[in-house]
Amino acid sequence: MEKIKAFMKRKDIEISLKRYGIDALGAMAQGLFCSLLIGTIINTIGTQFKIPFLTTPVATISGIEYTVGGLATAMSGPAMAVAIGYALKCPPLVLFSMITVGFASNALGGAGGPLAVLFVAIIAAEIGKAVSKETKVDILVTPLVTIGVGIFFSWLIAPALGKAAMSVGNLIMWATRQQPFIMGILVSVLVGMALTLPISSAAICAALALTGLAGGAAVAGCCAQMVGFAVISFKENKWGGLVSQGIGTSMLQMGNIVKNPRIWIAPTLASAITGPIATCLFKLEMNGAPVSSGMGTCGLVGQIGVYSGWLNPVESAIANGAVAKNPVTAFDWFGLIMISLVLPAILSLLFHLIVKKLGWVKDGDMKLA
Repeated sequence: MEKIKAFMKRKDIEISLKRYGIDALGAMAQGLFCSLLIGTIINTIGTQFKIPFLTTPVATISGIEYTVGGLATAMSGPAMAVAIGYALKCPPLVLFSMITVGFASNALGGAGGPLAVLFVAIIAAEIGKAVSKETKVDILVTPLVTIGVGIFFSWLIAPALGKAAMSVGNLIMWATRQQPFIMGILVSVLVGMALTLPISSAAICAALALTGLAGGAAVAGCCAQMVGFAVISFKENKWGGLVSQGIGTSMLQMGNIVKNPRIWIAPTLASAITGPIATCLFKLEMNGAPVSSGMGTCGLVGQIGVYSGWLNPVESAIANGAVAKNPVTAFDWFGLIMISLVLPAILSLLFHLIVKKLGWVKDGDMKLA
C-alpha cells in the first residue's frame, strides 16, 4: 500500500474532489469557452455584421462545410480534454494525446458530450500519467496507452454518460416549463451559487445541455451573483471590484464568504426573485450554446448566448422546441437588460441594507485582497 501511495505521489495522481470536481471541471469550462463559445460568438458577429470571411465556408471536411466559427466549435471535444489534462498536470505526451481522447468521447457522448469528456479525459489522463516515462520507448508507449484507454472508455461509457446527462437536463427543462415559478427559483439559486463556489456552473450547464427557460433561469441566477456582489461591495472595492466581479466572476468573494457566509444572503435572495421573473414574466430563454447558461455577465457571455439563441438556436435547443425569434422585440431586450443588470443591482442593494441593519454584515466584510 505504501508503495502505491509513493508511486501516485511521484506521478502526481491525486484522487480527490478538489482535483476532479473543481480543477478539472473548471478547466473543462475554459476549454469550452475557447472552442464552442468563441465559435458561437464569431458566427454571431459574422451574421450580424454581414462579414463574408466569417459567414463563408473556409473548409469542407467529409462533405461538411465549416466557417471560421464552425471550425472552432468543432474542436470543443479536444479543447475540453486538453484543458482537463492541463489541470491534471499531464506531461507533454499525455497532454497531446488528449486531443484524440477528447474528440472520441465528445463524439460518442452526443449532445451530452461534455460530461462524457470530463469522465473519460480524467481516466485517460491519470492512466497516461502512470505509464509516462516508465519505459525506454516512452514516445510510443505513453500515446498508445493514453489514446487506447481514452477510446476504449469512450466506446464503453461515453454514450451512456451522454444519454444520462441529456436525461437529467431534459428533466430540468421539462420541469421548468411545467412549473416555471418554482423551478425558476431553484435553477436560478443553485446555478448562481455554483458560479460563486469554486466549481464551474458553465461546465455543469454544458454537461446538462441546459437551454430554454431553464437556461434563462440559470443566466438570471449567475447575473444576480455577479452583479449583486459587484454592487454591494462597491464601497470596499470601488471600480476595480465592480469590473472584476461584474464582468469577471463573483468567485472572488469566496474567501470572504468563508469568513462571513452572511454576505452571500443578498445576491442569493436576489437570484431567488430574478429567476421566476425571468421564467414567468419575461419568458427569457437561453437557446445559444448551453455553456452560456452558466456564465452570467462574465464577458457578457450569458447575454451573447441569449442573443445568439434568439437568432439561431443550437441543435439541442431546437430538439426541445426552440425556434428563432422573428422579430426580436423591444420587450425581449427590456427583459434581458432587467434580468441581467437592473434587477440584480437593485434587489441585492435592498437585501444588503437589511442584513447590514441586522448587524449580520459590516463594512469591510467584502474587501477583496
